[in-house]
Amino acid sequence: MNRPARLLLVYGGHAGGRTDRLRAAAVEGIAAAAAEALAADGTVIELRERRALEATVDDLLWAGGVLLGTPEHFGYMSGALKDFFDRSFYPAQGRTEGTPWALFVSAGNDGRGTVTAVERIVAGYGWQGIAEPLRVVGDPDEAALVRARELGATLAAGLAAGIF
Repeated sequence: MNRPARLLLVYGGHAGGRTDRLRAAAVEGIAAAAAEALAADGTVIELRERRALEATVDDLLWAGGVLLGTPEHFGYMSGALKDFFDRSFYPAQGRTEGTPWALFVSAGNDGRGTVTAVERIVAGYGWQGIAEPLRVVGDPDEAALVRARELGATLAAGLAAGIF
């Protein structure tokens, strides 16, 4: 069997909210990619989901890829995701360069400020983006949920295949 592909999902927001619906869709995509990888060549995709306030440096160091999810709060990321960055940045410094990552944002405005802020911080970690951030303004419709599933599946499948 191949080495497991380890994916960390760190997210802010409230249970049952818009960000949580995007998170659930991304997890569906990850699960579908995991089933395909297992059937194709026995590769196991391990998913570790953590609320941003509960995510630790050890979770980050465990991961081979990171999926971030956040609501837009006043044109910025959630305080919970910012807290995760504050707690993990220096302890992880120099230890996670090249980590593939992706982002989904549930926006009330346009989400651009949130994306910019997250990208600025993530650049300091030295991570490598694998897709354009998913910005969903307002309630996620079916098309937005499909895009969230695709984002999760893309990151998971790419990890499993060793593409990133």
